[in-house]
Amino acid sequence: MPYNTGQKGPAMRNQRSFSLEFKRQIIQELLSGESSPAQLYRRHNISSSLLYHWKKQYIRGKFDNEPTQEAALKDRVENLERLVGRLTLENEFLKKGLQSSLRQPPRNGRSLPDGGPSSQVSGGGVNS
Repeated sequence: MPYNTGQKGPAMRNQRSFSLEFKRQIIQELLSGESSPAQLYRRHNISSSLLYHWKKQYIRGKFDNEPTQEAALKDRVENLERLVGRLTLENEFLKKGLQSSLRQPPRNGRSLPDGGPSSQVSGGGVNS
């Protein structure tokens, strides 16, 4: 039975892990203006997307730091936008359901209680 010799194929790469303290230090350096993003990429051999991902996390307080007021407000706005979107979809769904039910002929010969055209009996009534 062959054993894994620890060699990795070309598709497998070593994934580095960084401590919260390291990430916090890098982002504080970025936010203070002490180093430019490009300097940080080169010095620490990290990608721009990783740096900005860390910045977003830092602003939201994910590195054992206090989130900024701006981040808290941004989170609140995002949550409210999601809620508005969900309620809008539900509202459209209910509107379509109501319109669909109004277009269907009444069941069991019953009419709608609104007194509209669908509640009037057509054809030979009692007084015809």
